[in-house]
Amino acid sequence: MTTAHAGLAKWHAYMEHGSDPALLAELLAEDAVFHSPVVHTPQAGKAIVMAYLVAAAHVLGNDSFRYVRELVDGDNMMLEFVTELDGIAINGVDIIRFNEDGKIIDFKVMVRPLKAINKVWEMMGAQLQKAKG
Repeated sequence: MTTAHAGLAKWHAYMEHGSDPALLAELLAEDAVFHSPVVHTPQAGKAIVMAYLVAAAHVLGNDSFRYVRELVDGDNMMLEFVTELDGIAINGVDIIRFNEDGKIIDFKVMVRPLKAINKVWEMMGAQLQKAKG
């Protein structure tokens, strides 16, 4: 198993076992970058990427969340997911790149349809504010 595939297995373990921030911290490279579906600029650095991914786990990681498709190409992974928030069906993709140590170096989230992205934006903003303060 390549280090990227080992990293993907750790990501799945993180998602399946309650989204433990300690597990996530082990998965992220110090210079990781997060690309939000609603924030224009990439968010760089382990601490900020952790904040976004922990918030996303709280918002999206409910009982309806599941990955429905996975594409793997070397150190690049695309994981399609579905979930539901407040009665709105959400379909999205996590595009993850791992470094040679099997740590996440780049994480991009894309969400559809428009009313889903609006709901994610609303709930993520509230979760990030709550985490700050």
